[in-house]
Amino acid sequence: MNRVPSLLLVHGAWHGPWAWQSLVEQLPDIDIHTVSLPSSGDDAAALGDLYDDAAVVKAAVAAIDGPVVVVAHSYGGAPVTEALGAAHNVRRIVYLAAFQPDVGDSLFSTAGGVAPPWWEVHERADLKGKGYIKPSQPREVFYGDVDPEIAEQAVGRLGLQAWASTQQPLTQAAWHTIPSTYIVCEADNALPPFAQELMAKRAERVLRMNSSHSPFLSQPTELAALISAELSA
Repeated sequence: MNRVPSLLLVHGAWHGPWAWQSLVEQLPDIDIHTVSLPSSGDDAAALGDLYDDAAVVKAAVAAIDGPVVVVAHSYGGAPVTEALGAAHNVRRIVYLAAFQPDVGDSLFSTAGGVAPPWWEVHERADLKGKGYIKPSQPREVFYGDVDPEIAEQAVGRLGLQAWASTQQPLTQAAWHTIPSTYIVCEADNALPPFAQELMAKRAERVLRMNSSHSPFLSQPTELAALISAELSA
Protein backbone atom coordinates (compact mmCIF):
# COMPACT_ATOMS: atom_id res chain seq x y z
CA MET A 1 0.00 0.00 0.00
CA ASN A 2 1.32 3.43 -0.90
CA ARG A 3 1.96 5.71 2.04
CA VAL A 4 -0.38 8.69 2.37
CA PRO A 5 1.79 11.82 2.17
CA SER A 6 2.20 14.15 5.08
CA LEU A 7 0.69 17.60 4.71
CA LEU A 8 2.52 20.92 5.17
CA LEU A 9 0.28 23.99 5.48
CA VAL A 10 1.82 27.38 4.65
CA HIS A 11 -0.21 30.43 5.65
CA GLY A 12 -0.53 33.72 3.81
CA ALA A 13 0.42 37.29 4.64
CA TRP A 14 -0.59 38.73 8.02
CA HIS A 15 -1.72 35.30 9.21
CA GLY A 16 -0.08 32.50 11.17
CA PRO A 17 -0.47 28.75 11.77
CA TRP A 18 -3.58 29.53 13.86
CA ALA A 19 -5.53 30.10 10.63
CA TRP A 20 -5.45 26.38 9.78
CA GLN A 21 -6.95 25.01 13.00
CA SER A 22 -10.48 24.36 11.69
CA LEU A 23 -9.07 22.61 8.63
CA VAL A 24 -6.69 20.50 10.73
CA GLU A 25 -9.65 19.30 12.80
CA GLN A 26 -11.26 17.98 9.62
CA LEU A 27 -8.20 15.83 8.79
CA PRO A 28 -7.62 13.81 11.97
CA ASP A 29 -5.89 10.89 10.24
CA ILE A 30 -3.32 12.96 8.34
CA ASP A 31 0.19 13.80 9.55
CA ILE A 32 -0.04 17.60 9.40
CA HIS A 33 2.73 20.17 9.80
CA THR A 34 2.59 23.97 9.77
CA VAL A 35 5.12 26.79 9.62
CA SER A 36 5.24 30.32 10.97
CA LEU A 37 6.56 32.64 8.26
CA PRO A 38 9.02 35.27 9.56
CA SER A 39 7.64 37.97 7.25
CA SER A 40 4.46 38.14 9.34
CA GLY A 41 4.42 39.17 12.98
CA ASP A 42 3.75 41.85 15.57
CA ASP A 43 7.20 43.50 15.72
CA ALA A 44 7.82 45.55 12.58
CA ALA A 45 11.57 45.78 13.19
CA ALA A 46 11.92 42.00 13.51
CA LEU A 47 10.05 40.94 10.37
CA GLY A 48 11.81 38.66 7.91
CA ASP A 49 11.50 38.69 4.14
CA LEU A 50 10.56 36.37 1.27
CA TYR A 51 13.87 34.52 1.37
CA ASP A 52 13.61 34.01 5.13
CA ASP A 53 10.16 32.55 4.58
CA ALA A 54 11.47 30.26 1.84
CA ALA A 55 14.23 29.02 4.16
CA VAL A 56 11.63 28.11 6.81
CA VAL A 57 9.51 26.23 4.26
CA LYS A 58 12.54 24.39 2.88
CA ALA A 59 13.62 23.33 6.38
CA ALA A 60 10.11 22.17 7.28
CA VAL A 61 9.89 19.96 4.19
CA ALA A 62 13.37 18.55 4.79
CA ALA A 63 12.39 17.60 8.35
CA ILE A 64 9.46 15.46 7.16
CA ASP A 65 10.38 11.80 6.75
CA GLY A 66 8.64 10.66 3.60
CA PRO A 67 6.43 12.15 0.90
CA VAL A 68 4.65 15.45 1.49
CA VAL A 69 2.01 17.58 -0.17
CA VAL A 70 2.37 21.31 0.45
CA VAL A 71 -0.68 23.60 0.60
CA ALA A 72 0.14 27.29 0.17
CA HIS A 73 -2.40 30.03 0.78
CA SER A 74 -2.24 33.48 -0.82
CA TYR A 75 1.21 35.08 -0.31
CA GLY A 76 2.43 31.70 0.92
CA GLY A 77 2.56 30.57 -2.68
CA ALA A 78 5.57 32.80 -3.30
CA PRO A 79 7.96 31.40 -0.64
CA VAL A 80 6.77 27.85 -1.36
CA THR A 81 7.54 28.33 -5.05
CA GLU A 82 10.94 29.78 -4.17
CA ALA A 83 11.80 27.08 -1.62
CA LEU A 84 10.99 23.75 -3.16
CA GLY A 85 12.70 23.52 -6.53
CA ALA A 86 15.13 20.90 -5.25
CA ALA A 87 12.82 19.18 -2.74
CA HIS A 88 12.73 15.50 -3.71
CA ASN A 89 10.00 14.41 -1.29
CA VAL A 90 7.29 16.90 -2.36
CA ARG A 91 4.63 15.07 -4.33
CA ARG A 92 2.47 18.09 -5.11
CA ILE A 93 1.97 21.78 -4.36
CA VAL A 94 -1.62 22.94 -3.85
CA TYR A 95 -2.02 26.67 -4.45
CA LEU A 96 -5.08 27.87 -2.49
CA ALA A 97 -6.12 31.28 -3.83
CA ALA A 98 -2.37 31.74 -3.94
CA PHE A 99 0.35 33.44 -5.92
CA GLN A 100 1.99 31.01 -8.33
CA PRO A 101 4.83 33.19 -9.64
CA ASP A 102 7.64 32.43 -12.08
CA VAL A 103 11.36 33.14 -11.85
CA GLY A 104 11.98 36.89 -11.71
CA ASP A 105 8.46 37.68 -10.49
CA SER A 106 7.74 39.30 -7.15
CA LEU A 107 4.39 39.33 -5.43
CA PHE A 108 4.19 43.04 -6.23
CA SER A 109 4.92 42.60 -9.93
CA THR A 110 2.53 39.67 -10.17
CA ALA A 111 -0.17 41.91 -8.69
CA GLY A 112 0.41 44.44 -11.48
CA GLY A 113 3.01 46.66 -9.81
CA VAL A 114 0.41 48.68 -7.91
CA ALA A 115 -0.46 48.22 -4.25
CA PRO A 116 -4.11 47.25 -3.71
CA PRO A 117 -6.18 50.07 -2.19
CA TRP A 118 -6.63 48.10 1.04
CA TRP A 119 -2.88 47.92 1.70
CA GLU A 120 -1.69 50.41 4.33
CA VAL A 121 2.03 50.71 3.59
CA HIS A 122 4.19 52.02 6.44
CA GLU A 123 7.79 52.99 5.77
CA ARG A 124 9.51 54.77 8.68
CA ALA A 125 13.09 55.93 8.97
CA ASP A 126 13.45 54.32 12.39
CA LEU A 127 12.73 50.91 10.88
CA LYS A 128 15.90 51.21 8.73
CA GLY A 129 14.17 50.18 5.55
CA LYS A 130 12.01 47.51 7.18
CA GLY A 131 8.63 48.83 6.17
CA TYR A 132 5.45 46.90 6.72
CA ILE A 133 1.89 46.57 5.42
CA LYS A 134 -1.40 46.42 7.30
CA PRO A 135 -4.73 45.45 5.70
CA SER A 136 -7.24 48.28 6.05
CA GLN A 137 -10.43 46.22 5.56
CA PRO A 138 -9.58 42.68 6.65
CA ARG A 139 -13.15 41.63 7.45
CA GLU A 140 -14.38 42.48 3.96
CA VAL A 141 -11.23 41.49 2.08
CA PHE A 142 -10.36 38.16 3.73
CA TYR A 143 -13.47 36.83 5.41
CA GLY A 144 -16.50 37.65 3.26
CA ASP A 145 -18.29 34.35 3.91
CA VAL A 146 -16.85 33.58 7.34
CA ASP A 147 -19.09 33.45 10.43
CA PRO A 148 -18.95 36.97 11.94
CA GLU A 149 -17.70 35.79 15.33
CA ILE A 150 -14.94 33.67 13.76
CA ALA A 151 -14.01 36.53 11.43
CA GLU A 152 -13.76 38.95 14.34
CA GLN A 153 -11.43 36.57 16.18
CA ALA A 154 -9.28 36.20 13.06
CA VAL A 155 -9.02 39.95 12.53
CA GLY A 156 -7.79 40.30 16.09
CA ARG A 157 -4.94 37.86 15.44
CA LEU A 158 -3.61 39.42 12.24
CA GLY A 159 -0.03 40.66 12.31
CA LEU A 160 2.04 43.02 10.19
CA GLN A 161 3.50 41.96 6.85
CA ALA A 162 7.01 42.88 5.71
CA TRP A 163 6.98 45.24 2.75
CA ALA A 164 10.20 43.63 1.49
CA SER A 165 8.48 40.25 1.16
CA THR A 166 6.28 41.65 -1.60
CA GLN A 167 9.18 43.21 -3.53
CA GLN A 168 11.77 40.44 -3.81
CA PRO A 169 11.99 38.41 -7.04
CA LEU A 170 11.91 34.64 -7.16
CA THR A 171 15.14 32.88 -8.13
CA GLN A 172 13.45 29.55 -8.87
CA ALA A 173 9.94 28.24 -9.47
CA ALA A 174 9.16 24.80 -8.03
CA TRP A 175 6.02 24.26 -10.10
CA HIS A 176 8.19 23.72 -13.17
CA THR A 177 9.34 20.40 -11.70
CA ILE A 178 6.71 19.53 -9.06
CA PRO A 179 3.08 18.80 -10.05
CA SER A 180 0.68 21.48 -8.84
CA THR A 181 -3.02 22.00 -8.26
CA TYR A 182 -4.68 25.41 -8.11
CA ILE A 183 -7.84 25.98 -6.06
CA VAL A 184 -9.63 29.08 -7.29
CA CYS A 185 -11.78 30.84 -4.68
CA GLU A 186 -14.53 32.36 -6.78
CA ALA A 187 -15.83 34.93 -4.25
CA ASP A 188 -12.41 36.25 -3.26
CA ASN A 189 -12.02 39.96 -2.49
CA ALA A 190 -8.26 39.79 -1.78
CA LEU A 191 -6.85 38.04 -4.84
CA PRO A 192 -9.37 38.62 -7.66
CA PRO A 193 -10.63 35.41 -9.30
CA PHE A 194 -9.51 36.60 -12.74
CA ALA A 195 -5.94 36.85 -11.44
CA GLN A 196 -6.22 33.41 -9.88
CA GLU A 197 -7.44 31.98 -13.17
CA LEU A 198 -4.39 33.40 -14.98
CA MET A 199 -1.98 31.83 -12.50
CA ALA A 200 -3.96 28.60 -12.49
CA LYS A 201 -2.94 28.11 -16.12
CA ARG A 202 0.47 27.09 -14.72
CA ALA A 203 -1.04 24.27 -12.66
CA GLU A 204 -1.60 20.69 -13.72
CA ARG A 205 -5.09 20.63 -12.19
CA VAL A 206 -7.57 23.38 -11.40
CA LEU A 207 -10.31 23.10 -8.77
CA ARG A 208 -12.82 25.71 -7.65
CA MET A 209 -14.66 26.69 -4.49
CA ASN A 210 -17.49 29.19 -4.14
CA SER A 211 -15.78 30.84 -1.20
CA SER A 212 -14.04 33.95 0.03
CA HIS A 213 -10.27 34.21 0.39
CA SER A 214 -10.36 32.07 3.55
CA PRO A 215 -12.17 28.75 2.97
CA PHE A 216 -10.16 27.19 5.82
CA LEU A 217 -12.38 29.30 8.09
CA SER A 218 -15.63 29.43 6.13
CA GLN A 219 -15.76 25.97 4.50
CA PRO A 220 -13.20 23.75 6.25
CA THR A 221 -15.10 20.53 5.57
CA GLU A 222 -15.32 21.19 1.85
CA LEU A 223 -11.68 22.28 1.68
CA ALA A 224 -10.58 19.19 3.61
CA ALA A 225 -12.33 16.99 1.05
CA LEU A 226 -10.44 18.63 -1.81
CA ILE A 227 -7.12 18.32 -0.03
CA SER A 228 -7.76 14.70 0.91
CA ALA A 229 -8.30 13.92 -2.75
CA GLU A 230 -5.01 15.58 -3.63
CA LEU A 231 -3.20 13.53 -0.97
CA SER A 232 -4.45 10.29 -2.50
CA ALA A 233 -4.04 11.32 -6.15
